[in-house]
Amino acid sequence: MYKLIALDIDGTLLNTEKKITPEVFNSIQEAKKQGTKVVLSTGRPLPGVTPLLQELNLTDDGDYVICFNGAVVQEVKSKKVLCNLEMKFDDFNLIYNEIYKKHDTFIHINTPTSLVTPNETPGEYTKLEAKINQIPIEHIPIEHINDNIKFCKVMITDNPEKLELIMKNIPDYFYDKYTIVRSAPFFLEFLNKDANKGNALKSLCKSIDIPIEKAIAVGDEENDQHMIKYAGLGVAMANARESIKDIADFITTSNNDHGVANVINKFILNK
Repeated sequence: MYKLIALDIDGTLLNTEKKITPEVFNSIQEAKKQGTKVVLSTGRPLPGVTPLLQELNLTDDGDYVICFNGAVVQEVKSKKVLCNLEMKFDDFNLIYNEIYKKHDTFIHINTPTSLVTPNETPGEYTKLEAKINQIPIEHIPIEHINDNIKFCKVMITDNPEKLELIMKNIPDYFYDKYTIVRSAPFFLEFLNKDANKGNALKSLCKSIDIPIEKAIAVGDEENDQHMIKYAGLGVAMANARESIKDIADFITTSNNDHGVANVINKFILNK
């Protein structure tokens, strides 16, 4: 019997209207009631996921959340941090010089509570990131960005075609230094090398004494690949990228067809 299910948010938990369907809501409540850990695993910071945790009643003692694509794992109610993998100013500086400056794009830093950008006019997708997570954008000139800032992750944001071009020109050694993922067609993320949703899931399972084989992971995008690979049962949404479907053990229905509910009903509630 599976004891934990980790759920990506956008494209997985939420439908295309950015809502949780009643079918998904009810299945999560039933799973929690019978003792299964339901863990939201997201690229968002805690402020950006808190409304969903509240909506789903995942705010009790013993409820956990994975934020920043695995850089932070914490208990929801106490806010106790189980894992925190940050970056440093030197990392930002390298990405700024080797990616941002060479491609005339947009860049921001995710801190625990804000987005920091040297762009005097933030890009439209930086604005979208702020809106999704309900956090402010701070403009700080590049000469004043330093190690006093908490670097949870660094993001390059641009239209999908531009990001495709940028990804083709990322220096090979960057992949040895960082975890690099696309969390959406217009979001390119750079994280601590050890930060990914898979390592976060393994760390959480170890902390709460649940074998990784007893965990399910469900997602649709590149940033979900690690947890889908590592979980006992890796599930891709029908609307997932083909590369994610290729590594999944099971493909559920789409986010508009209650895919999360179908996974829970089949593998946890045995309906």
